[in-house]
Amino acid sequence: MNNRVYANRYAAVHTESIVEEATPHALIQMLMNGFLMQVNAAKGAIDRDDLEDKGTHISRAISIVGGLIDGVDLERGGVIAENLSNLYEYINTKLFQASVENNVELLDEVSELMRSVKEAWDAIPEDYR
Repeated sequence: MNNRVYANRYAAVHTESIVEEATPHALIQMLMNGFLMQVNAAKGAIDRDDLEDKGTHISRAISIVGGLIDGVDLERGGVIAENLSNLYEYINTKLFQASVENNVELLDEVSELMRSVKEAWDAIPEDYR
């Protein structure tokens, strides 16, 4: 086996360990970070005119947003949860549009929206997490 195979196996085990030990709040933070990384990678792929890579990263970002949508508790969260769910749906719509149009500006828009949500999420006091 080459070093890359070992590194990939280590990364998979390490990631699995982190996820298993994370709080629900931290898992959402990880999803948001992952989203921002995927969108940034998609922007780079568009700049390089690498359509396959762009598609891969946007698909991953859409999947991450799907996970965030699944985590919204509409029954207990009231209007705030409904608004957050609608925002996530909007983000996914814009991701799809950005993919079809190779539109970096739309990717910038969804990144900024997610950064705003992440900043609010990160600011939640420990006692309420």
